[in-house]
Amino acid sequence: MILQERIDLMARLGDYMLGNDADWMAIRERAFRENPWFIPEFIGRSVQNIAEQFLNPSFLQDWAKAYSIPDSQSFPKTVGIIMAGNIPLVGFHDFLCVFISGHQAVIKTSSKDDILIKHLVKKLYEWEITIQNVVSFAERLNGCEAYIATGSNNSGRYFDYYFGKYPNIIRRNRTSVAVLDNTETKKELALLADDIQLYFGLGCRNITQLLVPKDYDFIPLLDALRKYEHFMEFHKYKHNFDYHLALLIMGNRFYMNNDTVILTENASPFSPVSQVHYAFYENKQQAETALGNSAEVQCIVGHGHVAFGMAQSPSLTDYADGVDTMEFLIRL
Repeated sequence: MILQERIDLMARLGDYMLGNDADWMAIRERAFRENPWFIPEFIGRSVQNIAEQFLNPSFLQDWAKAYSIPDSQSFPKTVGIIMAGNIPLVGFHDFLCVFISGHQAVIKTSSKDDILIKHLVKKLYEWEITIQNVVSFAERLNGCEAYIATGSNNSGRYFDYYFGKYPNIIRRNRTSVAVLDNTETKKELALLADDIQLYFGLGCRNITQLLVPKDYDFIPLLDALRKYEHFMEFHKYKHNFDYHLALLIMGNRFYMNNDTVILTENASPFSPVSQVHYAFYENKQQAETALGNSAEVQCIVGHGHVAFGMAQSPSLTDYADGVDTMEFLIRL
């Protein structure tokens, strides 16, 4: 397939994802049944962002033009993709990069998120049978010429061992941080609540730590976070809340909560589900510089950084870990 045909096919897939096809609705329901963290609200959110931000034909045209992607790939490589499964369709962008670049993708899905992506690729097979030659699934990624692997710090060591001699992108644990300065409006705090709580906080672009000045007033933020009090109806989330609250109480640790989210002081940017860490800064600029140099921070939200409410709305060029996936692929 030439580039324009690939773009047209992705645009058609975007229309399908935004539609109400009976099979698609059934697959979304099945994905929720098999992974209770994938509630319909969040599947819909992920699908909408992919369709509108990734699969918009004009965005795809501009993206391909920026990298001078040729109409056809003269020497296509087989690229193994190991996908994560923390939020719905989190590995779609890697698949899209490989497909648009003209290479061949062999995908190993996460057991937590294999239903949605497999259905979408099957739909591509129905529309264009030759897609089976360039996109496939496998449990073992043997014989690939390059690899894109996403996992934990622990799995990253295995990826290094097995894939280190090949061209690769290996991603490890990342999270996101908000820098606040006490001038945030009520609207901005409501949007920050989205950055914290969408996908139950499981995404690497979710805010799991707040950097705040010494005199920061947490009450308005706790009030803003009440918009997600319905999370307590989901037993997996409530179990996390009860468990971590009990640990803080037994450890005689200071905490704040609004019966939905727990705030506690902690230097680690990584916080468990239902909890958000905070740390105080004396010099905002120094704190921002330290974050910018951290290998653990995916994105920074706040004035002068990613806008409030936009952390979970990445564009085509918001590459994970700041590594340009498309640049990597066109250089293979």
